[in-house]
Amino acid sequence: MVIHIGLVGLGKIAQDQHVPVLRDSPDFELVAIASRNQSLEGCAHFQTIEQLLASDDAPAAIALCQPPQVRFDAARQALEAGKHVFLEKPPGATLSEVEALKRIARDNGVTLFASWHSRYASGVEAARLWLQDRTIRRVEIEWKEDVRHWHPGQAWIWEAGGMGVFDPGINALSVATRILPDFYLQQGTLSFPANRAAPIAADLDFVTVDGAPIRAEFDWRQTGPQTWDVRVETDSGKLVLSKGGSELMIDGAAQTLPPEAEYHGLYDRFAALVQAGESDVDLSPLRHVADAYLRGQRREVEAFED
Repeated sequence: MVIHIGLVGLGKIAQDQHVPVLRDSPDFELVAIASRNQSLEGCAHFQTIEQLLASDDAPAAIALCQPPQVRFDAARQALEAGKHVFLEKPPGATLSEVEALKRIARDNGVTLFASWHSRYASGVEAARLWLQDRTIRRVEIEWKEDVRHWHPGQAWIWEAGGMGVFDPGINALSVATRILPDFYLQQGTLSFPANRAAPIAADLDFVTVDGAPIRAEFDWRQTGPQTWDVRVETDSGKLVLSKGGSELMIDGAAQTLPPEAEYHGLYDRFAALVQAGESDVDLSPLRHVADAYLRGQRREVEAFED
C-alpha cells in the first residue's frame, strides 16, 4: 500500500534528495508541501505544518527538512496528529527533545525515524562487515568541506543549535558509530569564528572502549577538492572509506560496491518501519556532538563572512 507523505521545508536538501527519491519510490507518494517560500508542481501547498495537518487530505507520513532549531514543535504536532515522522539529520537541536519525541511517537502508536543518510552510502555496510571480526588499532577521520559551497547564505547553521561544522561532521560520526565499536571523547578543540555562535572547525580525540585512538578533524574552510575520509588500521589490514563512504579500499584494493543510493535506502527503511509499526531513533551521532560541546575547549578564530 502506497503511503501518502508530505514534506515540511523545501530547501536545498529537500529539492536535491527528498523530492526526486520520493517521486521514484514504490512505497511513497509525495502529495503535499509545507513551505512559506516554495511550492512544488503536483503537490498541495501549505504555508505551515499546522495548515497541512488540518487539511482534509492530510498525508499519513511527514518528512521534516527544516532547520533543527524549529523541528521539535513540527514533529510533536505531526506525531500527536497520528502521523509517521521522518527526521532529516540532525534529528533535533538537543538530545532531550528527540528523547521526548520518541515517547510521543510511542504514546501515539506511530513511527519515528531519525535518518542518518551517510550510513546508507554504498561502502558503509561492507566496511562494517569487514571490521566486525578484526581488532582496531587506530582510526583517522577527515571531514573537510567548503561551507560557502554547500550552505551559501544560510544563517541558521551559525546560530546556537545550528551545529556549525558539526552539520557535516555528524555525517562522519554517523558512519563511525555504525562501523566501529563503542567510543568516547577524551579531548577536543572547537574553533569558533569571532562573529558566530557555532564552530567552523573541530579537532577531536576519541578512544574506543578497548583503547584504540580515533582522531577526527572537521573543517568548513576547505576549498578545492572536498575530503570525506575514514581510515581504519586493524590487526589484519587497513580500510579506507572515502568520498563520504561511496568508495571503499581494503589494503589498497578498490572494492566493488552497489550503486550509490543513500536517500533511496533511507526511504526504504522508513517504509519498512511504518509497515512493521516500529521506530528507529539512534542518537549516538548527536550524543558525540553534545560531548564535544561538553568536553571540548573553545578557541576563537577570525570572523567568518559569507
